[in-house]
Amino acid sequence: MVGIKVEQKDDSLEVSTSNHEKQTKANHGLIRSLINNDIIGVTEGYKKTLKMVGTGYRVQQRGTGLNLQVGLSHDVEFSAPEGVSLVVEGNDTIIISGIDKQQVGQTAAEIRTVKKPEPYKGKGIRYEGEVVRRKQGKTSIA
Repeated sequence: MVGIKVEQKDDSLEVSTSNHEKQTKANHGLIRSLINNDIIGVTEGYKKTLKMVGTGYRVQQRGTGLNLQVGLSHDVEFSAPEGVSLVVEGNDTIIISGIDKQQVGQTAAEIRTVKKPEPYKGKGIRYEGEVVRRKQGKTSIA
């Protein structure tokens, strides 16, 4: 990018700008963040965990993909994109891992859209640690 220079000094990378324009400073932060995410991805990797909540909601490993049973009239087959691995723990936990932060997050989001958590009973596929706000529902008049 124009106005941004990346240099390797010893064991570190240094990102610097040649001017202090608003767009150059924004691009500086973007480039630094992308390089940092790539380094973390290669050294540690990224991981997202999904939990299935609901009676009869199950997941099974099918080669590199998944077979999801989420209360629909049919099973949903999901295949893993290249560079992302899907692992099933038990029959209700999915672990998505890979070196690309964006790809891991996108895959988790696509699996979650199969059956998002609903607000009345909380059933569906959710991220580990996600809190689903529950609605009260209908009340009868006595």
